[in-house]
Amino acid sequence: MDFRRSVLWVIFTISVIFLYNSWLRYNGQSGLFGEPAAVTAKAPATAGRAGDVPTPALQTPVALPGGATAASVAPGVASAPKATLTSIRTDVLDMKVSSEGGNLVYAKLLKYASHADAQDDLVLLDNSPNNIYMAQSGLVGGDFPNHKTPMTLLPGPTQMGGADTLTVRMQSPVVGGLQLTRSYTFKRGSYVIAVSNEIVNKGTTPATPQLYLQLVRDGNDPSTGTHFYHTFTGPAIYDSKDKFQKFEFKDIGDQTKIIKSDDGWLAMVQHYFVSAWLPHPDKGPREFYLRKLEPNLYATGVMLPLPTLAPGARTVQTDTLYVGPEIESQLQGLAPGFELVKDYGWVTIIAKPLFWVLEQIHAVLRNWGWSIIALTVLLKLLFFPLTAASYRSMARMKAVAPRLNALRERHKNDQAAMNAAMVEMYRKEKINPLGGCLPIVIQIPVFIALYWVLLSSVELRGAPWLGWIHDLSAKDPYYILPAIMTATSFLQVKLNPTPPDPMQARLMWIMPAAFSVMFFFFPAGLVLYWLTNNLISIAQQWFINKKMGVPEFSDPK
Repeated sequence: MDFRRSVLWVIFTISVIFLYNSWLRYNGQSGLFGEPAAVTAKAPATAGRAGDVPTPALQTPVALPGGATAASVAPGVASAPKATLTSIRTDVLDMKVSSEGGNLVYAKLLKYASHADAQDDLVLLDNSPNNIYMAQSGLVGGDFPNHKTPMTLLPGPTQMGGADTLTVRMQSPVVGGLQLTRSYTFKRGSYVIAVSNEIVNKGTTPATPQLYLQLVRDGNDPSTGTHFYHTFTGPAIYDSKDKFQKFEFKDIGDQTKIIKSDDGWLAMVQHYFVSAWLPHPDKGPREFYLRKLEPNLYATGVMLPLPTLAPGARTVQTDTLYVGPEIESQLQGLAPGFELVKDYGWVTIIAKPLFWVLEQIHAVLRNWGWSIIALTVLLKLLFFPLTAASYRSMARMKAVAPRLNALRERHKNDQAAMNAAMVEMYRKEKINPLGGCLPIVIQIPVFIALYWVLLSSVELRGAPWLGWIHDLSAKDPYYILPAIMTATSFLQVKLNPTPPDPMQARLMWIMPAAFSVMFFFFPAGLVLYWLTNNLISIAQQWFINKKMGVPEFSDPK
């Protein structure tokens, strides 16, 4: 038995298992080695700290799209007027705010194309028949203004123009004694929106409202992935206890899922882009919820306590709404753990430094394609001592391959004698059957991490390399890179020692063919990385074979 080849097959199998487990976890499903953190409803707290303003237990809002609506219009109004939309434009966002609840119902990202080579900008938030995705907020705890209450646009600019900031204000009528004034504040070049809710008690009795912030969207998958790779789309919640949790739409049932916490934020995540409510970090206890509203409509939100308002009293709550791309430099610092929406899975600890290095290279080369090549070269140089040891072991195995075949033929009817003879040959020739395997094992997590970096980075979306590659996040339109990569994969097989077992030898030729099929549908940036890795590996193996005086190519038989 070719012990070394068997070990390589074990390593390959383990690698596939870990890749599949990473894919499951990345898509919010249960991993192969354990379930994700369980999310359970906790009993509401009943005791507060001494000196705290009494607030009622947090309650999930009942006024949700598709469900029963509480206080949707002001008292005395027979029915809500038809909603009107106010257009808001900054240098990076084209948005629309509805008079119904003052909700943000449309957001176009002016710096990102809708699809590869498309002329239209990408629409993230929308309220059309084919796409429902909105940011809403309102008050519960009584007959108060909510996300269905008609609101009036207050005087002021709605276009940023040459200014650095823009504030748009909406105001509700008095409902249940409370009046809500919402302000959206935008900054030039930023996807961060400061949302202030000012509540004034204009009634004659104290009121104890609660503020909810929610994202509502359909369960449609906007991903541009293929059958060979898929990215997660759905809600996510982060707090300091359970950290980053993702939830599949299909797992959100008819019963509202509740998560009580002292901090944290919520988001709707999709490939490259995210929307998120980031409550003020000092707000204290909060209650997250996930709910299925209709067969293909879902809401994730957070309930925030507000102080009891005496008649004539007012309070202002300012939170952050992010609507934009998953650019790490912009995500970091907005809220603890917010950069995790750009999810690298179990290889995050390796992937984040790799992306940092890739960014530094890009700052010099100014081209993401050449930056991918340069990073791959750096990694190959870093692992050169390990790789060289692996290739020297392969070269020694290649040199004794004819003798191993002779042993196999001589002892073909006596497995024990054949194994003993092979062990003796390894001892005399000072060959370690594991010598070519262990260096490969060490490198596997690094290259898996780089795979996720290239798949997850919005910076590659629409980024050209050269010639016919106009978008490194899209597949090669002419399949040139995958074809070359397939050829290099077969060349690598030729350079490696041929397994004595005919079945294993055939499989060594079938594997690159089957594996290469996937790369015809992978983003060009991933194929470019793998092709560069192959070419450098071929050069290293050829050099070591030449230096050790073994034949460059194996006999395919």
